[in-house]
Amino acid sequence: MDFMKPETVLQLPNIRQALIRMEDTIVFDLIERSQFYSSPSVYEPNKYNIPNFNGSFLDWSLLQMEKTHSQVRRYEAPDEVPFFPDELLPPILPPVEYPSVLASYTKEINVNKEILNFYVNEIVPQISCKAGDQQENLGSVSVCDIDTLQALSRRIHFGKFVAEAKYQADKEGYKKLILAKDIKGIEESITNSAVEEMILDRLVEKGKTYGVDPSMRYSQNPQSKVQPEIIAKLYKDYVIPLTKKVEVDYLLRRLEDEE
Repeated sequence: MDFMKPETVLQLPNIRQALIRMEDTIVFDLIERSQFYSSPSVYEPNKYNIPNFNGSFLDWSLLQMEKTHSQVRRYEAPDEVPFFPDELLPPILPPVEYPSVLASYTKEINVNKEILNFYVNEIVPQISCKAGDQQENLGSVSVCDIDTLQALSRRIHFGKFVAEAKYQADKEGYKKLILAKDIKGIEESITNSAVEEMILDRLVEKGKTYGVDPSMRYSQNPQSKVQPEIIAKLYKDYVIPLTKKVEVDYLLRRLEDEE
């Protein structure tokens, strides 16, 4: 997939390979985060006195990272969606003129608030090695959190490319569903239960492979850093449903550009 070559972007095999590669990143990020305590103070609003800022330490850290990344053109890329779109800074590097692939309203499809919510409230408690704070590691925790959140965001918002590819493959069918505002019909058209099961099975295998010391792989107590079943369940309960939400939200507005 090359974003400078539009003909490569909407090919479903290319999209599928990109999504599989993102799984690796997310699994490794979760493993990295699992070495730290749950660190609730990182997520507590206004726990620390940060001048001219209202929010948690993670919110502040993520905002600073996004400001820096915006200056090196991260959010000009069509597959990146910021958590703080109104706070970005102008790029220092010259702009990149990416060919148009997605609909004109694509930047308005943003579920990062939902991602941040399920990450803090559902993922962190399940993968942290222990409950409570370790004051010396609060900064490290926020860095791991940011990496994981950005990876999850990219994976979930990649649903826009899936939706556009499916729309292009069956314009007339989707036009009927969109005009009828048939959300259930759209959901059914984008759902492939067999593929979803394959994803979950693959995640369990990746969790077993990446999260276990190779020397302990075949022992009676392999001591996985993150339970593989937890990773699969997080995908099943949050990542896949939110990706579908992105796809449905994108498709429901798709006729705006046709007009």
